[in-house]
Amino acid sequence: MYIRTLARPESSWESLDVLGGPVEGPVAFGGDLGPRSLLSAYRRGLYPFAADTAEQRIVNELLYEAEVDAGRVRLIPGCEEPFSIAWCSPDPRPVILVEQARIQRSLRRQLRNGTDWTTTADVCFERVVRQCRAGRAQRWLTDDLLRGLCLLHELGHAHSVEVWDGDELIGGTFGVRVGAVFSADSQFTLRSGAGKVAVTDLTRRFAEAGGLAVDVQRDGDHVRLLGARPIPRRQYISLLATRDGGRPLTTGKLPARRLAE
Repeated sequence: MYIRTLARPESSWESLDVLGGPVEGPVAFGGDLGPRSLLSAYRRGLYPFAADTAEQRIVNELLYEAEVDAGRVRLIPGCEEPFSIAWCSPDPRPVILVEQARIQRSLRRQLRNGTDWTTTADVCFERVVRQCRAGRAQRWLTDDLLRGLCLLHELGHAHSVEVWDGDELIGGTFGVRVGAVFSADSQFTLRSGAGKVAVTDLTRRFAEAGGLAVDVQRDGDHVRLLGARPIPRRQYISLLATRDGGRPLTTGKLPARRLAE
């Protein structure tokens, strides 16, 4: 996919001290969810967590107003309701180094024993994002964020992986590519194991494109089983500055069974 270069990141993002930010909770609030801001934030090691309701915004303000006033959490200009957009950069950060990626034994067995699932990339990005937010109680994938991500996809910076059973979409994941790192925002699964297949397939396609690591953003047993390990924020940000092989993700339909080989 052709990648269009966006204008240089705004000075408010460039001056943000991510390394010195809190290790838990937001590093900053505010800004906007347009493609330029999103890409600037991802390049700095941040990802957005938007509030979908007034109640969530009020809770953010009550919890973090003192931190903002003290300068420990930055306020990015450009948002009428700054506490509606939180920018996070956990320390440590869970990532899958592509050479250490693995697939669970049970999932490997499932793929080997006759499944006809296939995978693709960038076939239906918006559909994958909408599925990822379907049924979520806390709808951080707001309409504004969805629009910004879709524009980032059109510019060649955001990508999706889809898992199919015939013509039925049964799983997927999406995220943003920054140099040698792919920051995977979310996944969904409509069949047991399909979401894990999506992440594993993404890791394989990204490795083949010259990538080094897939960032899964939030730690947990489910991502540890795929090979994710926490690394210090400083190391993660250094990875973001590493150039990848410069090759696009392969987008064609491939058998999911190959991931078990």
